[in-house]
Amino acid sequence: MESTFNELGDKASVLDFDPKSADVGGGVEDIYGEDTATEDQLVTPWTYSVASGYSLLRDPQYNKGLAFTEKERDTHYLRGLLPPATCSQQLQEKKLMNNIRQYQVPLQKYMALTELQERNERLFYKLLIDNVEELLPIVYTPTVGEACQKFGSIFRRPQGLYISLKEKGKVLEVLKNWPERTVQVIVVTDGERILGLGDLGCQGMGIPVGKLALYTALGGVRPSACLPITIDVGTNNKQLLEDEFYIGLRQKRTTGKEYADLLDEFMSAVKQNYGEKVLIQFEDFANHNAFQLLEKYRRTHLVFNDDIQGTAAVVLAGVVAALRLVGGSLSEHKFLFLGAGEAGTGIAELIALEISKKTKTPVEETRKKIWLVDSKGLIVSSRKDSLQQFKKPWAHEHEPIDNLLDAVKAIKPTVLIGSSGVGRTFTKEVIEAVSSFNEKPLILALSNPTSQSECTAEEAYTWSKGRAIFASGSPFDPVEYNGKVYVPGQSNNAYIFPGFGLGLVISGAIRVHDDMLLAASESLAGEVTEEYFEKGLIYPPFSNIRKISAHIAANVAAKAYELGLATRLPRPENLVKYAESCMYSPVYRNYR
Repeated sequence: MESTFNELGDKASVLDFDPKSADVGGGVEDIYGEDTATEDQLVTPWTYSVASGYSLLRDPQYNKGLAFTEKERDTHYLRGLLPPATCSQQLQEKKLMNNIRQYQVPLQKYMALTELQERNERLFYKLLIDNVEELLPIVYTPTVGEACQKFGSIFRRPQGLYISLKEKGKVLEVLKNWPERTVQVIVVTDGERILGLGDLGCQGMGIPVGKLALYTALGGVRPSACLPITIDVGTNNKQLLEDEFYIGLRQKRTTGKEYADLLDEFMSAVKQNYGEKVLIQFEDFANHNAFQLLEKYRRTHLVFNDDIQGTAAVVLAGVVAALRLVGGSLSEHKFLFLGAGEAGTGIAELIALEISKKTKTPVEETRKKIWLVDSKGLIVSSRKDSLQQFKKPWAHEHEPIDNLLDAVKAIKPTVLIGSSGVGRTFTKEVIEAVSSFNEKPLILALSNPTSQSECTAEEAYTWSKGRAIFASGSPFDPVEYNGKVYVPGQSNNAYIFPGFGLGLVISGAIRVHDDMLLAASESLAGEVTEEYFEKGLIYPPFSNIRKISAHIAANVAAKAYELGLATRLPRPENLVKYAESCMYSPVYRNYR
């Protein structure tokens, strides 16, 4: 059976690529010398000419607001355009955080942060980096889900590129309309499966924008090197089609050859315009398209699907870390999934690959330790003829079971993982059952946003009588049970994809290989210290995320060099230090 991730059969392998034989444009070249300059060195605020006066205040890349010095105000014709007071970036940050904390509604905070990003880029990222644990749920899940649902109503200023069926045959021209020429990371969606919220069409743009904000804040990729893209082929969401404020094409979603042709034109245009080394991250495509696109383009482009591969890597890291709490090796555990879509099958496959790597056992054998339940029940061999292709590797010999509770009782898993997108499916009976034959059951309720989580942290701890090791996709507050405070972990893709992407960029990688995902997982698992284990945590706090991302990037880059997929030569001696040196700093620069 072909591996969902990497076994390519008789087809060409990603490892067959010769970087000397093709155009490998793109990369991390610092065109303006900004990244190689120290923070006290002067840089020139170029746009197409030197930005000055009113245009400088309207340029988010260089605007500093009241932090412009007296000398800069004279040099750049800012006198009279600003109040006479000057202040530091730290004081600006303090004022803005005070303002944001006044809002009671998360969507208001989201809109305030979006306005700041459009006005003062460095201050936005300084705020996000310094207050990551507080602001991450605002710029990312769960608030970004609500923002996408209401995107038409709150839309003010476009961020990124919108490529619709109207642009078919002109996609390359559209890409050339983007002002930045050194793009390194593209996050693209067609909006068909936004989080657990379904088809949001063109309004799914909130996801690429949010993901790329985290690429910069958590992974240090320059904002100017990031490009969010929405491919609009219509929507099947009747409510949106009837919404007077909807910003996308008002038609049913296009499928089949017309859809495939537009995607193919897009992929070819990206490589033609930005080179071989631009990372294309597929985001929130429906299952049937997500697997096909990843399979189709993984041998010709640098592609990554965060829903399949990123989720898998972060969950594997949590499971590996949890072994130090629950005991045993990965191969000694039995896994049961609720949900057999992109996330579920992706996680299952990466776990199977890791067990295979550690035990030197064929992946076909290690898959047998992993069971999946979909909407029709346990996936078993008697259902094989009716299953979608990506589910077939998980059809094992067993009598049919049509519900999760009976599957738990029959399979007796040590690890229960939810990726169904359906809230409250880990019922009291399910959690009590899995707790009855495990001293410390590992329960991962991964679906986003919070309303779609398979159970809450409080439910997991209460129904397991405080014995569960719990993590979720969206954040939950600490829970007190029987006088003890439990801190739930968050199995958040933001642990992996920013550092993973940075590793690909700094090594000049031209393909993604499964071993790179395993390297990222192992690196993240290694960041969980005894201090965190004592609190029941299987993930480190986000307060250290930039350090974590640098280590993940170094591990991924090392694997790229080992596999011969890196083009940035010679290889840096210390990849961690090199990764840190490549990371974007949001601290204001002084202007000539």
